[in-house]
Amino acid sequence: MRQTTFFSICLAICLFLTGCESTIYNTLEKVGIHKRDILIDRIEDTQEAQQEGQEQFKSALEQFKSVVSFDGGELEKMYNRFNDEYEECEEAANNISDHIDAVESVADALFEEWQEELTQYKSAELRNKSQQQLRDTQSRYRKILSSMRQSERAVRPVLAILHDNVLYLKHNLNARAVGALKGELANIDREIELLSKSMQQSIDESQRFIDSLGNP
Repeated sequence: MRQTTFFSICLAICLFLTGCESTIYNTLEKVGIHKRDILIDRIEDTQEAQQEGQEQFKSALEQFKSVVSFDGGELEKMYNRFNDEYEECEEAANNISDHIDAVESVADALFEEWQEELTQYKSAELRNKSQQQLRDTQSRYRKILSSMRQSERAVRPVLAILHDNVLYLKHNLNARAVGALKGELANIDREIELLSKSMQQSIDESQRFIDSLGNP
């Protein structure tokens, strides 16, 4: 387990107890964990959540394929499995959103602190260099945040499609209903593929940002 991951767990516990992130950041800085470290850790956690989301939506697609390939047996059991997959997709989507929110929170705090600390420089040359680094970092960050939010928005239409099909199957547990759902397969397959690509673009963009922090 990464050191910052461990502290992120502690951070989450403290956040629940205190409800004040600024206090948590200050406490962690006293033990050498700075906002930059937390930002990197939260971006990596978001990447992991997106990767898990990709796998979960693909799993739901496979279960839907099993439903439309139904050829006898207990249809209700297949519905229950498909409904479980849908609910796990919904949970994965919420998890991704929570992680993106956490990234945005610490990034805002980091950039605000950086901006305030520019006034502490005595050297105009060093202050100007730091200010340019801040602008460059903010520009790169805005790009990854936009990519994250774009992939987040792409999740909701897919969830809506899955939910429609779950509901239809729930209310029509018969072979005729399965036949009607076959026409939905191509659309769901296409939407999940597009969603997976959007998430992967976000993951790749985030990684480039992390790499850039080590090479400003």
